[in-house]
Amino acid sequence: MTDIEIAMSVTPENIGNIAAKLGLNEDEYETYGKYKAKINVDPVPKTDKLVLVTAINPTPFGEGKTTTSIGLADGLQKIGKSVCLALREPSLGPVFGVKGGATGGGHAQVIPMEDINLHFTGDLHAITSANNLISAMIDNHIHQGNELGIDPRRIVWKRCVDLNDRALRRIVCGLGGETDGVPREDGFNITAASEIMAILCLSNDLTDFKRRVGDVVVAYNYNREPVRARDLKIEDACAILMKDAIKPNLVQTLEGAPAIIHGGPFANIAHGCNSVIATKTAMSLADYVITEAGFGADLGAEKFIDIKCRMAGLKPKAVVLVATVRALKFNGGAKKEDLAKEDLVTLQNGIDNLIAHIDALNNAFNANVVVTLNRFITDSKNEIEYIEKICRERGARFVTCDAWANGGEGAKELANKVVEAVENSDKEMTYSYSLNMSIEEKIETVAKKVYGAKGIELSPKAKANIERMTDIGYGNLPICIAKTQYSLSDNPKALGRPRDFTLRIENVELRSGAGFIVVIAGSIMLMPGLSKEPAGTKMTIDENGKISGLF
Repeated sequence: MTDIEIAMSVTPENIGNIAAKLGLNEDEYETYGKYKAKINVDPVPKTDKLVLVTAINPTPFGEGKTTTSIGLADGLQKIGKSVCLALREPSLGPVFGVKGGATGGGHAQVIPMEDINLHFTGDLHAITSANNLISAMIDNHIHQGNELGIDPRRIVWKRCVDLNDRALRRIVCGLGGETDGVPREDGFNITAASEIMAILCLSNDLTDFKRRVGDVVVAYNYNREPVRARDLKIEDACAILMKDAIKPNLVQTLEGAPAIIHGGPFANIAHGCNSVIATKTAMSLADYVITEAGFGADLGAEKFIDIKCRMAGLKPKAVVLVATVRALKFNGGAKKEDLAKEDLVTLQNGIDNLIAHIDALNNAFNANVVVTLNRFITDSKNEIEYIEKICRERGARFVTCDAWANGGEGAKELANKVVEAVENSDKEMTYSYSLNMSIEEKIETVAKKVYGAKGIELSPKAKANIERMTDIGYGNLPICIAKTQYSLSDNPKALGRPRDFTLRIENVELRSGAGFIVVIAGSIMLMPGLSKEPAGTKMTIDENGKISGLF
């Protein structure tokens, strides 16, 4: 059976039953049909048993981080723990692009998977509308006389859309004539990389959201002074568009474990974590909270700790690092057609990628690491034993996970190992850098301590922007490095554990409302493009509305 067939073979519990598992009464949630709801409570965490799930650098074959996260929640439920998942919402860009759906796989999924993967409760559409309302207000202000003296050449706010559309990366708007606005260059980011998405995910409530929107630097005037969204009197209108979207969404796993899904920034071009509101809501309703951060530990986990945890006062008790035998062999030079064969040579060559992530989590963050091997039927006993040996040598707990094939039952061993790690650790999480460092020092620290680079190289544009941000008072913000997910370096072809490389920084952009600085490394784009054969071309829907090929 395919993932979507497995999901459709399960009859979900009424969302009211799932809410009851979390102790919610009918006044504390709003239903969106039978199987989805918005939670409306003041999140006051009652537990500190927060577990972060991250991974090694992904390969084109998928390593199952979300599947493992879901399986772990089901496994904890199986062994009698009060648990809640806190995950991100999928973006339509990857769903119809290269990846397909993002709700887990096999017997470890969140449902209703087709709704979650598509329009869900409309959150991403609200984010897109709020973002583009600001753009419309900027252009209208210039058209109506430009009282603020906005320099059309120095507008830094971009439009967004929740699709992969490379043709919109750079555009010219305002063409047509006097009544059609002032012509200028503009461009689009994907919604997942928009600052409104980041603000949603880092806000404590709607009031905080509104304040952060007001703080956004949208442009500079002719005197090169910042113009903020509050100068356009737009923050309340944006908050009005987001009044429902800011509430976290409640769904369930195939086995009926509660799952809160809210916010969807990518980890390669944004900060890659679900919302603070969702995480804290889960921590106020359950004893164990399982959350995940996108792509490898060099991206999602670093940003989860250095940005989200720092801002929200969170500290994960354990970090689960997901790996697969086939991904490690691919990192060691194995060809796609040979990944199913036992091959200790390429495994030994590729194991450095796993070691690099363990070392970074230990040395940069003092994390309590549990390595879990997402099992495939082709994995050999010798390969598994070798990986376990390496993990133990690096001071990390090790356990296999069969959640894809067996759901919560296949993740019970992982669940017990996580409970052991959480209950018996005296480690205190640290950050990889101090906010008192200069922007350049922060970038260099992450490059060296997390990626293993020998240093960084700033383009003239990046240097100029760093100087400008420092001059206007933003030098103390955390950084959010946007780079390829496939490598620890900025070169997607440099697999394994690249050494003696320099991280190339092409540009630096301010996200004053979100409260961080985006650092663009290598050739990464904030608006992805579609592949030659996008996932959307393989999807079908019949006359009864049954979808195939979504995942």
